[in-house]
Amino acid sequence: MKLIIISGRSGSGKSTALNALEDEGYNCIDNFPVGLLQSLVHNALRNPLIQSQHLAVCIDARATDLERFPEILLSLDRMDLDCQVLFLDASSPELVKRFSETRRRHPLTNPGTDLRQAIEIERELLESVSDLADLLIDTTQMDSQQLRELIKTRVVEKKSTGLALLFRSFGFKYGVPVDADFVFDIRCLPNPHWVEELRPLTGLDEPVRDYLSLKTEVGAMFDDVQKFVTNWLPQFEDSNRVYLTIAIGCTGGQHRSVYMAERLGKFFAAQKPNVLVRHREMPRHIAAGRVKPRPDGSIPGTPRSPAAAGEHNQ
Repeated sequence: MKLIIISGRSGSGKSTALNALEDEGYNCIDNFPVGLLQSLVHNALRNPLIQSQHLAVCIDARATDLERFPEILLSLDRMDLDCQVLFLDASSPELVKRFSETRRRHPLTNPGTDLRQAIEIERELLESVSDLADLLIDTTQMDSQQLRELIKTRVVEKKSTGLALLFRSFGFKYGVPVDADFVFDIRCLPNPHWVEELRPLTGLDEPVRDYLSLKTEVGAMFDDVQKFVTNWLPQFEDSNRVYLTIAIGCTGGQHRSVYMAERLGKFFAAQKPNVLVRHREMPRHIAAGRVKPRPDGSIPGTPRSPAAAGEHNQ
């Protein structure tokens, strides 16, 4: 039996994540008290009808017993179930913007606490949960559909054994992903942006791949990053790590980082069962007209239809 514990600051997408799991057949409970987790699991494991089903609960800052979370999580780890903690978050300015747009009231606001203060108080209250999260998801630049897709591909469809690797390209000009475990800066490599015929293309296109593959320094960077990840993966696996996110950054997240993330993903997908490749800035470049959608209408850097998804969803 799987137990997924979802937490995070209000406005970060917890309800969307919980709904995505419900759509995948999970029994879901929102605003669940921390102190009842053990009872929930005990009862589920004793009931043959529930034992084969997966559970998902959402715990937020309204819980009055958050300080007990580390102790209770430790007790759950000793039970016969696969327990994972997902923590969703977004930048504080983005959370303020979301609440302002929806005109919803933050659960911690009151006559003496405004929205910005409530958001920061919530961050402090949830530190005991975020520190123990198996997977941190930064939703600052995600819409609800992207979050649902990420939950499906990274959590629901994850093979039951082994550490799940995610290689994510990004552009430093748009900020560093806060959910990355490792960040590699490859802005020192030759930039296809300065080659006029390559500028409107991406690291997924053959002319850009050919250009970068012929550069000695690009090959050297790939070898160094690949060796680093290869050397340290066993240590993470031995520590029972469930997820590992490796971010590859160039200036705009269109050419070099996309190429490198794809190449690394392909290399590790040949050895590991749980490897994903995602490109954070691709929707942004398409919206600005710098990148064209695929012929099937899908966005480069996101999963295709199941029949065509193999290349980017290894």
